[in-house]
Amino acid sequence: MTQIQNMEQNNDGNLSQVRHVVLVLSGKGGVGKSTITTELALALRHAGKKVGILDVDLCGPSIPRMLNVGRPDVHQCDSGWVPVYTDAQKTLALMSIGFLLEDPDEAVVWRGPKKNAMIAQFVSDVAWGELDVLLVDTPPGTSDEHLAVLENLKKHRVDGAVLVTTPQAVSTGDVRREITFCKKTGVRILGIIENMSGFVCPHCSECSNIFSKGGGEELAKLTGSPFLGSVPLDPLLSTSIEEGKDFIQSFPDSATFSAISSISQTLLNSLQTA
Repeated sequence: MTQIQNMEQNNDGNLSQVRHVVLVLSGKGGVGKSTITTELALALRHAGKKVGILDVDLCGPSIPRMLNVGRPDVHQCDSGWVPVYTDAQKTLALMSIGFLLEDPDEAVVWRGPKKNAMIAQFVSDVAWGELDVLLVDTPPGTSDEHLAVLENLKKHRVDGAVLVTTPQAVSTGDVRREITFCKKTGVRILGIIENMSGFVCPHCSECSNIFSKGGGEELAKLTGSPFLGSVPLDPLLSTSIEEGKDFIQSFPDSATFSAISSISQTLLNSLQTA
């Protein structure tokens, strides 16, 4: 943890050029929240936006692998930490605790105060520069980490949250509690995404409803929340995530591409009219 211990606190000016901040939440683990965060970021980048991802899932930092950026050294400038860029044009920036661990297999065994201090540094000390959208990938649930993110973002407007669920009732029940959390903390719900909504056959492209379908959309109706759309289980997407490839660029003719692109455009429209 040497790199973490040597970093110095900075100030909240690093968010001054960030136009929109969006939290990505889920009521439980395993619903594909980090996958959705990654694909939304790629879709927004392909739409011509400058995007950042702040990965505050301290115990499960998977986005560096999904974006195939490895474990580069994190450098400092006068304003703080320099994020890791995934492309030469610097249109997609990422900061994750995965970059700061000396051993990739090292477990982050921290109590609440140390986690909160790390999140405070992530929020204030990353020199993002000019961004159209900053996506904050959070851990599952409604824990200390979420409260720490909101507390440290008080000086900068949080546009709202995107909630990710799978169609099953066991998942939507947990996301219902996440909606209650947003209402209690004053976070605007930008919309619900139903992930793993059907399975796309890699041979004929037919979609079969393995896990049922429509649970996320029904939850949105019941709670008066916007429904952003559904993303199916797609082997091509799974392979792209595993190999750190850009699914949006590789499979522009797929139904999953259309779904993700539509969701990202709806999200952009919502942010612009906020």
